[in-house]
Amino acid sequence: MMVIRPVTVHDIDGLLDLANLSTYGLTTLPKDRELLERRARHAARCFKTVDDDAHPNASGAEGQSYLFALHDTDANKLVGISGLESKLGGFHPFYYYKIETSVHQSKALEMRKEIPTLQLVAEHDGPSELCSLFLHPAYRKGGMGRVLSVSRFLFLAQFPTLFDPTVIAEMRGVIDEQGRSPFWDAVGTHFFGMDFPMADYLSIKVKELTGELLPRYPLYLPLLPKTAQAVVGKVHPRTEPALAILKKEGFDYNGWVNIFEGGPVITCHRDEIRGVRESRETIIAAIESRPIESEQYVVSVSNAKQVFAACEAKLKVEDGCVTLTREVASALDVSVGDTVRYVKLRPDSN
Repeated sequence: MMVIRPVTVHDIDGLLDLANLSTYGLTTLPKDRELLERRARHAARCFKTVDDDAHPNASGAEGQSYLFALHDTDANKLVGISGLESKLGGFHPFYYYKIETSVHQSKALEMRKEIPTLQLVAEHDGPSELCSLFLHPAYRKGGMGRVLSVSRFLFLAQFPTLFDPTVIAEMRGVIDEQGRSPFWDAVGTHFFGMDFPMADYLSIKVKELTGELLPRYPLYLPLLPKTAQAVVGKVHPRTEPALAILKKEGFDYNGWVNIFEGGPVITCHRDEIRGVRESRETIIAAIESRPIESEQYVVSVSNAKQVFAACEAKLKVEDGCVTLTREVASALDVSVGDTVRYVKLRPDSN
């Protein structure tokens, strides 16, 4: 059974194994045991205070980090990870480039030119971020990547006050197998004096580095090499499935660009994310031993026993209540009368 649950400090070895399988550009899953342990411990502390922080009178999003592990219970193995950052910014701003238009004209020559530029933006107060999505290569089949991605939206729906109204996802840009980025080679390397893998790694360890070294003035896109212009706003081929899933969930590209490799930063209002908007909370009416015939759902639970757990399931939805299979109920550690939240795995075709 595949169960999504909060990451714990006991998952460090599994996280490192996943990190060693990843390629360049997955900044939030560094191949560094110390950094991974720090992230896991911070996430564990954040999960412990979820109920207090999610109170309607709580202060809301304040930089909490939530990491979710995809656990293969049959193999007792961590095979995937995804994450949510409740709020970016603060002492260390969230930086991105915004594609804007600079108008140059001459009345005497009756000429007018619109030149696309990249303008650096520093956000100190939000947004929230989807991050750290990575799935073991052996499990990239049967829609498990979608389950891992959509399950986060049930947590968002369950605890909306923990998150900023705007949610973003920085999609990995174009990087080759050797870690070379055409956009970085054209822009960042001139200001940082290092290759992309090193800058990507140091941006995690030294938060001030990005703000101290990035160029403050607009970058005129036509002045960049053609190879760099071609990848602005484009994703890595292996990231295309993740981008497609998020677009189906309501995310869109509005001209925000990642500062390192030029990949797109997509956005959606928290409450308009399909998995948040269409999710429903209800009571378990029954638990059956035999299989249930239905379309696929993602179902989650949040109770005194566990702050969050989710899995893929087939449900019987009747009279505002649900029926689960015994396997799903066991995986989520729930009984008749308990409350669950569910949403269809895939959006309706219309």
